[in-house]
Amino acid sequence: MHTMRHKTTISVLVCVLGAVGFAADMRLPDKAVAGQSVAIGTSGSGEATLYVVGPGTAIKRQIKLGDDVQLKGEELRNSGYYQIAIKGGADVSKELYVAPAAAEKINFLARPSRVPVGQPKVIAGTAFVFDQFENLVTAPTPVTFELSVPGAPAKVERLTAKNGVSYLQTGSGTKAGPGQFTVRVGDNSVRRVVEETASEPCNLRFKLHKEKEGLIATTDPVRDCSGNAVPDGTIVTFISAEPGKGRSTVDARVKKGIARAVLPPVPGATISVASGVVLGNEVRWGGGE
Repeated sequence: MHTMRHKTTISVLVCVLGAVGFAADMRLPDKAVAGQSVAIGTSGSGEATLYVVGPGTAIKRQIKLGDDVQLKGEELRNSGYYQIAIKGGADVSKELYVAPAAAEKINFLARPSRVPVGQPKVIAGTAFVFDQFENLVTAPTPVTFELSVPGAPAKVERLTAKNGVSYLQTGSGTKAGPGQFTVRVGDNSVRRVVEETASEPCNLRFKLHKEKEGLIATTDPVRDCSGNAVPDGTIVTFISAEPGKGRSTVDARVKKGIARAVLPPVPGATISVASGVVLGNEVRWGGGE
């Protein structure tokens, strides 16, 4: 009787141990990268079904337990968390994180497209760093910003992208011209153009002479305080304060760097020039030639 019980106990243990030995399990790699193949180790015996569900991905595949399962790089292009499950025999499920690949692409936003010279913190650049599969590269990544205008030293800032984004705010230079705003990540670069224009006119001066049509007021070349020629079309106002008659004004547009206006030749008039809030010199017209 005791012998029969002993044999029965041994038989049950053998069956249990056998079942444990052939139960399904899987081994995931410590690291997975977008676009690279992955080998998933399995244990057990018999047929089972593999399920892989992740960002933009759903895979169902029949597998043989005990063999390694290969997931191709093209099946793992999207970074993020993947749920991997084996159904058949004893079910098992594990999570695999697929990291973004190396930085290869940049999206670059630069604002504004035009800005006056000599202004602090008016230019902003935002760089978004992606791998070749359009995954945002969340690992810290060195980013270089460069802003240059022909004839002036370039301004270079070296920053680190965090969570795929790097932001720079900087001032405009003193030289007017087409600013080349460039961002670089490794060997990849993207360029935008930020036009740096002359600021308000500075040190306005003009002179008078008389012709048949009246007094001719002509400015010296109109420039900003950094020496940049103001753009054609800038408005310059000539003001004539005439004794007993009040004031009269004439607006003139800068053309090829000069503003010119015809004024009435009123003896004793005091004539001045202005542009915006900037005042220039005064000339008193005595009525001579």
